[in-house]
Amino acid sequence: MDATSAFADKYAHAKYNDIPVEEVEFQKKQLLDTLGTALGGSGKPGIRELLAVVKKWGGKRQSTILDYGIKVPAPNAAQVNATMAHALDYDDGDPEALVHTGCVVVPTCLAVAEQKGGVTGKEYITAATLGTDIMCRLGIATRPNGNVTGTGWHFTMLYGFLGASVIAGKILGLNEDKMLNAMGIAYHQSAGNLQCVSDGALTKRMGPGFAAKGGITSALMAEQSITGAKNCLEADYGLYSLYHYGDYDEEILVQNLGKVFRGVNVGFKPYPCCGITHVYIDAMLELVSQYKIKPSDVDGILLIGGEAGRELCTPLEIKRKPRNYIDAQFSLPWTVATTIVMGKPCMEHFTEESIRNEDILKIAQKIDFEFNSKLTRHGAFGTGIVRISTKNRKVFSKQVDYPQGSPERPLSFDDCAQKFFDCASYAVKPISKDKLERVVELVRQLEFLDDLDEIIQLIR
Repeated sequence: MDATSAFADKYAHAKYNDIPVEEVEFQKKQLLDTLGTALGGSGKPGIRELLAVVKKWGGKRQSTILDYGIKVPAPNAAQVNATMAHALDYDDGDPEALVHTGCVVVPTCLAVAEQKGGVTGKEYITAATLGTDIMCRLGIATRPNGNVTGTGWHFTMLYGFLGASVIAGKILGLNEDKMLNAMGIAYHQSAGNLQCVSDGALTKRMGPGFAAKGGITSALMAEQSITGAKNCLEADYGLYSLYHYGDYDEEILVQNLGKVFRGVNVGFKPYPCCGITHVYIDAMLELVSQYKIKPSDVDGILLIGGEAGRELCTPLEIKRKPRNYIDAQFSLPWTVATTIVMGKPCMEHFTEESIRNEDILKIAQKIDFEFNSKLTRHGAFGTGIVRISTKNRKVFSKQVDYPQGSPERPLSFDDCAQKFFDCASYAVKPISKDKLERVVELVRQLEFLDDLDEIIQLIR
């Protein structure tokens, strides 16, 4: 039997009481973190342009585009909100599965819940848990002994279609058969590649929006008894055969399905750039703090890492001198240079103005990368080493195995709340402190919330 049927069975019958306490607490952090990154990304390039397209489409006023206060059909609202949430590359992610989950999960949940009306916090947590779980399971089962970053797929988008279809199907109350159809319809749309990263294109941030919109559409079609492929994961033309040449682990995919949920393995970012850079940023921050190293002291910097790190140093000339701030978000030389020059990387360091900072560019030109296959791990994160050579011929080195914010070094709910406040300060439409504080408290007590709309109304 194709694993798709197992997912449909377990998810269609899942209940809130099946969700472990630690997963409930994770979902609260994921909701707050994603609301923050969406508000922070609301004014970034590509968002107003996408909003203009959506407004031209028109349609029923079902679900809210956050901060803009505009109501549009649920799939379209989810598309814009998901794009906003991913625009900063500050959103959560499972480093092993190589997926960002919140940027798909939260906008899908909010849009469908608002369309349906009267969705409780417990219903939200249940649906969000299932959507997160399938996205992460699909990722960790992929090429378990290979280089997943080299496949060329944007996994957040590729697996996000299926994740969003499960979420929407759960909130809509689809039975097992219709849930299976929703997943099949979603698979028929599944796509997403990383050429946008190589080219520094805005479509990188658009991917989760396509997935959220497509997943919701799939569930709505299945609700009307439209059928989809039943064997969309393991069959001859299923996802793993067609997209991954059969390189996956069936046991990992379904192990403890319905009993163990993968959300607790998702981490939250303390820096607004690609998660692969974070071990190097942490290492640089520790070196600067411990040895009081100044930019003027630097003769050269060597970054040592595995496959993931190498990809963020290629081609080196572009990574040292980004063409735009999207390049900067995915550049080890730029983020490490920014760290020694400016301190902890913040949102203001990833703008069209900041990438022309001569002090940062000067240091970036002194940065090289050395590949070490032993430092490669499955997924996004690997061990990172920063080695600084100073002009007085001293050498300082620091190795970081897991970055701050990873499951091994997790952020607390209060850490996520502080990040939420920081991100919200960049929202297109200012939101009062009282409203933001109320959002935090409602999310903190999410399982007792009678209607998710109470949160949406505070940040519309």
